[in-house]
Amino acid sequence: MARESLKARERKRERLVAKYAKKRAELKAAGDFEALDKLPKNSSPVRLHNRCKLTGRPKGYMRKFGINRVTFREMASAGKIPGLTKSSW
Repeated sequence: MARESLKARERKRERLVAKYAKKRAELKAAGDFEALDKLPKNSSPVRLHNRCKLTGRPKGYMRKFGINRVTFREMASAGKIPGLTKSSW
């Protein structure tokens, strides 16, 4: 489980990216890189990092589900993800 401060920091970055997305696109299209440089650093989408929505774990992230591999396996085994069954052959 990730520290709450790390999860909060990532949520803050997500809000900043959404807030400045339109302005950032306009400045980039206009080629005004000086004004673009004055925007907050955390408003850049490059600074975002995928984290598990439930635990906050940064590694083993599965984009399709938005959770990490460990949580995915637990939920799939418990039958909490529709359409998934444990394979056997």
